[in-house]
Amino acid sequence: MTSSVFRDGLLDGQVAIVTGGGSGIGRATALELAALGARVVVAGRRPDPLRETCALDPAHRCEAVVCDIREEDQVEALVDGVLERRDRIDLLVNNAGGQYLTPAEAISPKGFRAVVRLNLEGTWLMTHAVATRAMIPGGRGGKIVCVTLSPHHGLPGMAHSSAARAGVENLVRGLSTEWARFGIRLSAVAPGPVATDTFLAKYPQQVVDGSASTVPLGRMGRAEEVAWLIAHLASPAGDWVSGAVLTVDGGKDNFQGAWPPDAFVDAQGDPVTEARRG
Repeated sequence: MTSSVFRDGLLDGQVAIVTGGGSGIGRATALELAALGARVVVAGRRPDPLRETCALDPAHRCEAVVCDIREEDQVEALVDGVLERRDRIDLLVNNAGGQYLTPAEAISPKGFRAVVRLNLEGTWLMTHAVATRAMIPGGRGGKIVCVTLSPHHGLPGMAHSSAARAGVENLVRGLSTEWARFGIRLSAVAPGPVATDTFLAKYPQQVVDGSASTVPLGRMGRAEEVAWLIAHLASPAGDWVSGAVLTVDGGKDNFQGAWPPDAFVDAQGDPVTEARRG
């Protein structure tokens, strides 16, 4: 398998960890990085999806490791194992995360903590372990990319995830300054609605059917489109990118829905305009 966007061998010699690599954006990212020559460790809680990802890599550059990013001992074992086998970690993609669709008034304290622990604390545990064990020692440096969410003006129905992902983005901004002296570059990639198998199967049909209409470009994204942006950041083209939140959502972050809305058009389907005097 070769990349449809980047040149062969672009990431030769790099070692990457992709959390949540058993499906969706994580799987697409792992396969794209492997296609470009990187050795990729795909991590997640369930072994079968991880093995499925590795089976899709014809170059056999992907390796599956079971890890629950919420558990500090498992995170440390994952990072130490990669260093023992590969002697380096050049890229960490914090993709693992999750949430559930529910009105804010129905979120229990336990449910809120579970989402924050997975999305924010899990990201911190992975980031801290990779930085302190692999990237800071010896002045090697590296890149850390965190996958968050768009839109940024709040996500009704997912207040817990909106809060956690905002925390991740501010963590990225702060660490990009604090760890620049170690040569570590941190960025966040914030996708809008992406038509992954999980999204199409998990969410209510009304949400699936209506998601494209909330995107000005009129369609949902593809996992590969997010993976390409992450690969760009991993490449030399991303060497001067740090502390940035890069939104990839077809314009959704700027407007909730396609323009013009049905209520804002005239009989010809054109946007209405304000009547001017004089």
